[in-house]
Amino acid sequence: MHRDELLAGLDAKLEPARFTDYCPNGLQVEGRAEVRHVVSAVTASAATIEAAAERGADVLLVHHGYFWKGEPQVITGMKQRRIRRLLESGMNLVAYHLPLDAHPEVGNNASLARDLGLVADGTLRDDGVGLVGAPDEPLSAPGLASRIATALGREPLLVTAGERPVRRVAWCSGGAQSLLPRAAELGADAYISGEISEQTTHEARELGVHYLAAGHHATERGGPRALGEWCARTFDLTHEFLDLDNPA
Repeated sequence: MHRDELLAGLDAKLEPARFTDYCPNGLQVEGRAEVRHVVSAVTASAATIEAAAERGADVLLVHHGYFWKGEPQVITGMKQRRIRRLLESGMNLVAYHLPLDAHPEVGNNASLARDLGLVADGTLRDDGVGLVGAPDEPLSAPGLASRIATALGREPLLVTAGERPVRRVAWCSGGAQSLLPRAAELGADAYISGEISEQTTHEARELGVHYLAAGHHATERGGPRALGEWCARTFDLTHEFLDLDNPA
């Protein structure tokens, strides 16, 4: 199929124009026009680009692409090497950031809900980023941590807030620890995100909300995988999800 047809379908699915984001969404680096094979991944690192090129990807579909607000605008050093390899390979780099966090079907947080047995009934932010809901059964904080470890393949960092049972949960993938006070306002007993800051520990204890830092990379694998699978089903393309280990 033609690249532009795929991009139009992705934009219709994810509605990037609804979001005020930190980077451009959609096509970031143009490659060949005819596309057959999509490789999805969390981040367009040099190792990811090389692995996708080895697999014959026409499209590298990621959550973390390039051209973030505040970063240097010049294409030198690490950025130059990444973009040069993309151009040499003929791959298209396509990235969706907040639209992929928020999507109710293929998004990172929707994927987390499926993996963790959570049922959403609301959102943390007005744009749909972050979800609030309930587990399929009441849990203890260690019980929720164990469920995360099993689903994501890594132990979360748990900050407990007493013996409070977990009947209501808020979650937002990636670096969304700043939404903890909002989770508390919405009545969450526990809040799951990817990262933790020094002040997060104090906030969790003082707000009485268990906090679980489950890994930025680990909590954002679900969206790129689900979106790549959707592309394969919808457009009769081939797809592989590439998961390079990242402890963060």
